[in-house]
Amino acid sequence: MVSITIDGQTLEVEAGSTVLQAARRLGIDIPTFCYLKRLPALASCRMCLVEIEGLRRLQPSCATAVTEGMVVRANTPLIEETRSSMLDMLLANHPLDCPICDKGGECELQNMVMAYGPRESRFRDDKRVFHSEDIRLSPVIIMNVNRCIQCQRCVRMCEEVVGAVALGTIEKGMDTAVTGFEGSLAGCDQCGNCVEVCPVGALMSFPYRYKARPWDLTETDTICPHCGTGCQLTVGTRKGEFMRVRSKWDEGVNRETLCVRGRFGLDFVASRDRIKRPMIRRDGALVPVSWDEAGDYLRRRLSAVEGKAAGGLASPRLPNEMLYQFQKLMRTAFRSNNIDCSSRWSTPFDTLGPLLAAFNSRAPLDEVIGNDCVLVIGGNVTEGNPVTEYLLRDSVRRRQTGLLMLSARPSRLDADARVVVRVLPGGEAASLAAVVAGLAATVGQALPGDVLAGIDATIGKPAAETGIDGPDRLAAELTEGRSVTVLVSVDLLRSPEARATLQQINNLLQVLRLLGKGPAMQFLFDRANQMGAWDMGVLPAALPGLRAVADDVARTTLARTWGAEIPSEPGADLDAILELCVGGRMGALYIVGTDPLIAYPDRDFVTRALSAADLLIVQDAFLTDTAGLAEVVLPAAGYGEETGTFTNNEGRTQKVRKFREPAFEARGNLAIFDFVAALRNQALRPSTQGEIFDEIARLVPAYQGLTEDALGADGAFTKAVPTPPVARFFAPPPVPTAGDRLMLITGDCLFHNGYLSERSDILNTVANDPYVAMSAEDTAQLGLSDGDQVIVRSAQGELTAQLKVDKRFPKGLVFVPENYRALRLNGLMRRGEYPCPVEVQKVHATVEVDRTSRI
Repeated sequence: MVSITIDGQTLEVEAGSTVLQAARRLGIDIPTFCYLKRLPALASCRMCLVEIEGLRRLQPSCATAVTEGMVVRANTPLIEETRSSMLDMLLANHPLDCPICDKGGECELQNMVMAYGPRESRFRDDKRVFHSEDIRLSPVIIMNVNRCIQCQRCVRMCEEVVGAVALGTIEKGMDTAVTGFEGSLAGCDQCGNCVEVCPVGALMSFPYRYKARPWDLTETDTICPHCGTGCQLTVGTRKGEFMRVRSKWDEGVNRETLCVRGRFGLDFVASRDRIKRPMIRRDGALVPVSWDEAGDYLRRRLSAVEGKAAGGLASPRLPNEMLYQFQKLMRTAFRSNNIDCSSRWSTPFDTLGPLLAAFNSRAPLDEVIGNDCVLVIGGNVTEGNPVTEYLLRDSVRRRQTGLLMLSARPSRLDADARVVVRVLPGGEAASLAAVVAGLAATVGQALPGDVLAGIDATIGKPAAETGIDGPDRLAAELTEGRSVTVLVSVDLLRSPEARATLQQINNLLQVLRLLGKGPAMQFLFDRANQMGAWDMGVLPAALPGLRAVADDVARTTLARTWGAEIPSEPGADLDAILELCVGGRMGALYIVGTDPLIAYPDRDFVTRALSAADLLIVQDAFLTDTAGLAEVVLPAAGYGEETGTFTNNEGRTQKVRKFREPAFEARGNLAIFDFVAALRNQALRPSTQGEIFDEIARLVPAYQGLTEDALGADGAFTKAVPTPPVARFFAPPPVPTAGDRLMLITGDCLFHNGYLSERSDILNTVANDPYVAMSAEDTAQLGLSDGDQVIVRSAQGELTAQLKVDKRFPKGLVFVPENYRALRLNGLMRRGEYPCPVEVQKVHATVEVDRTSRI
């Protein structure tokens, strides 16, 4: 610690702290333009100059490190004159168009001039003008360089935090201008973080332009619904109409950053696809009816299917309270544990539950990724969890964190990683087994003999690696690191080998713990409340708190509180539920807020299954493909139309707040659950959001002690429930076989991640057309070129889209994003088969079959 005195106040700060940081801790205001806490100091704006005793010139406080005994003066006549002169120089060329500038009312330059500016300018020259009309850089970002004050915040944010390098500068001195490549942002993430950090109106949001003034807006702090990172954002509405999204500087896991989906993708709340009234099926068509008519019809139909199996599927985008109440409704009113929360895969709870209980870290991501090594397994962080990618890059840059990647798909983070292991999908388990064996071989003496014997039993052959590094490099890096974090993509759950992969992750974490690495694990969910859905027990084999359905104590405690018996046998997951439908054994199937017809593999099978259910009830805000098959459709409140909580990937529980009224005749999800329960002659108690949260805090161990008042601006962390370490090492995974066919994989893309984003007009404007990504080697062998229209064909079906050649993509794989409804990608896939063998050929081209199917 070093001591510093600023304006007569003395403070001890950590060595390496800057004068600016010390002043802010003392509550002393020092103005800045170019400074951002998460960026390296630039010291170009000269607004933060201070006097330091013993130095002749004024020094920039943002870039001056504290030394022992330093004496600083932050407010003197000389400093005030200097600040005024700097502002005078900025105003000399700044257009005085505040009345029409979108930044008016929240402009940092306006605020600085009011506080420190000159009363009269000494400059009389003509103002510099770069252009007479604003420049549309992209569908969402518009630029007025005349207003730029050359702070470089936007350029540095784009390059050092986002990693896109879409903005740069040209010319020098007062002629410096910020611009995109050739005057556009073609290679940009369109995240709008440059707009957020711009202190003036040089970079602006085009969708928000000229729509409102800050003082016209009603602002609501809430949580982004697009992925599990759990970014905080502020929604602005005007007379109940959605206007914009912005972020705050010092709140949430994201701080001032958002991704394109979070900043520009919330206009889906005003989608034209909303369900306006309840509907029932008459003469083969859905017809609107009143809520009373729907209730009468549904009561008769529920009575008719009494005695047959019932099943429920709920979206992991719903708040905790709705998910908790849904599983309570299914287990009590419908007497069924046939419950699931993912429309894309089935979760092997027998392996997942112990893994979550023993290793899942419920702590700030910023702390978790501060460990020496961070191993990312599976998925593509850039496109699945963009703000998590920003934080990982930031940690690599500031803390020298060793980033290690093991996945099938390349990502932008590969450039920041020390080790990149590219494996074929499904081969992650074998590669992880090889890493475990490598760790044991390197430091075998440090492990007990029985542990070594257990590890020997798990050693399998590694998958075929297609990258430059292998499991041995991963093992070496993990051995050298003092602390390790493992981030696991839920994309791994798509594979039939999901259980084996989770088992090998468990093995790895056990060995790391025995070696004293203090391993932490977090999942990288691409759904906003997947962690909450698991915690709330929306699983066929798990009750709230991830306690097994067969646990008599847990089941009895819940039954006593709920006033109803709970079935003791584990239920069916989504795949088994669909099998029950096809077999004619499913009475009522209740689907809430999700669309398995567009997401679950094998569209034809899902269509047959849903059509075969005796009674299909769909509760949703949007008229989905699944709703189109329903017998009863109940219009529900959507995101922003009801209050609740999300639990993000970190285990942080945060408030999701209401900022608009439910559209048309939609009702809140909780009100509809009460409505359905009453038709079954049941009453769900409690039934209000706040009371349900209190019940969760009493009955779910990880949430015990939480109160809504305690959530605060940054939410509150749930607790990891202590459990004994898992002592058993699992058997070796099956050895993946390398085929000679092209294999189709899927996942999120940056501009879309399903259900919500596909209903955003802005994201649909920004997003690329549907595409097929392949390696340069494969496309060359097939005689294909970038931009070609190609047919992707499987044994189940085919689709047509534009080819995108990716030089980083591994040979033998074909990637198609899953979130374009028009493609109906799941129509190509077969249940239980992932990745899917396919053929690729150019549209209207004559290509030999053996050439398209073998590489």
